[in-house]
Amino acid sequence: MLFSSIPFLYYFLPMVLVIYYMAPKAWRNLILLLSSLVFYGWGEGRYLFLMLGMIFFGYCFACLIQTARKKQRYQWAGLCLFLSLGLDLAILGYFKYADFFIGNINRGIGLSLPLLNLALPIGISFYTFQLMSYTIDVYRGEVKAQKNPLLPAAYVAMFPQLVAGPIVRYSSVEEQLKDRSLSLSDTAVGIRRFILGLSKKVLLANTLGECCALFRDTKEKDMLFFWLYGVSFMLHIYFDFSGYSDMAIGLGKLLGFSFPENFRYPYTAKSITDFWRRWHISLGSWFRDYVYIPLGGNRVKRGRWLMNLTLVWLLTGFWHGASWNFLFWGLYFAVFLVLEKLWLNAWLKKSAAFARIYVLLTVMVSFLIFDAQTISEATVNIKGLVGLEGKGLVSTESLYYLRSYSITLLVAAFGATPLGGIWIKKIRERKLGDRFIAGIEPLVLGVLLLTVTAFLVDGSFNPFLYFRF
Repeated sequence: MLFSSIPFLYYFLPMVLVIYYMAPKAWRNLILLLSSLVFYGWGEGRYLFLMLGMIFFGYCFACLIQTARKKQRYQWAGLCLFLSLGLDLAILGYFKYADFFIGNINRGIGLSLPLLNLALPIGISFYTFQLMSYTIDVYRGEVKAQKNPLLPAAYVAMFPQLVAGPIVRYSSVEEQLKDRSLSLSDTAVGIRRFILGLSKKVLLANTLGECCALFRDTKEKDMLFFWLYGVSFMLHIYFDFSGYSDMAIGLGKLLGFSFPENFRYPYTAKSITDFWRRWHISLGSWFRDYVYIPLGGNRVKRGRWLMNLTLVWLLTGFWHGASWNFLFWGLYFAVFLVLEKLWLNAWLKKSAAFARIYVLLTVMVSFLIFDAQTISEATVNIKGLVGLEGKGLVSTESLYYLRSYSITLLVAAFGATPLGGIWIKKIRERKLGDRFIAGIEPLVLGVLLLTVTAFLVDGSFNPFLYFRF
């Protein structure tokens, strides 16, 4: 079930909120868990018991780890952690990466092993990482294993962040799971954040996604069309994913939770290092805390540090998908991060304008790699940006699409910056400005919701890119 769908917006969510708000506080975790299972089972019923099984084993291993720690049997605790992580990674690897390895073995040594052709369980990359962080934190003594299985189950299966993140640490919601309150102010914040995220997804991301689909379906592509595609996809993936993160954070507020921010205007970054502090923050911090730092981070010799950084970014790329282009995508960022740390940062600090142009171009090229089905397709698209594909500079078709999507591109480019928030803040600081914003905000949100609903009823283009991961 998509957040940006009529069944979710007008049937599932209202029903859940009515029951949730009317129920006694002691019942809310159970209602949250049951509604999350209905949400997941709606579109992924055959894998519902897979998720429940992983939650059950994660719960059991966490309890065993804590018991072993209390008895100072640290080798036993380490073995339980190893088995827990091994099981999680084996399941993730079986469903997500088995065909990748089988296909490459077949090509490499000439075998004809049959592919499994398994459907990828929605959200498995996200909830697997949450389970792993829970057991690791129990092993480290940073959180306590919960005897009540309802708490870790509600944490992992929580429908706002189940299928698309952000990747929430148990430590950040532990106290809220045990005791949380609902307030009108949090409800208002949650509604505003959800509608804004929904609007970003449906009105901007979906429209830009249509432009990208037109590019893929067109055989004759000129240089202008390659640039239109590159900019459109760059903005499309940002509003698609950040819109879903906004909706998740808004839904969390409606349920009494505070989820961490996942995006902070990444296209305003002045370096690739800065970009990854702003883009998919929860994933970056997960790899930092559970892979990079345990390997030694940057507190080791340069050769070892380079190996640590490369490994982390290869894993980051592979997390996104079982394809060589994702591995190359991760390695691509590793190269730029190394270059920045060794010498490029000194150049970037000399000119803010140059730094921003460098980031935008580097990131746009990265997303051409990301969106391609093969490395050769990515190469063609990158060459097309500099006119090496021999299709000409501009055509009537590309000019037509540029005019058609120009307003959406301008609005999206503006929305990818903090300028809107800055303007609203300045208005609030003026006399009667706060009252004006408070008065007009419900009207604006209402119009946005009606417009989104019209788009959805009309059956507009409405995919979600990160369901692939």
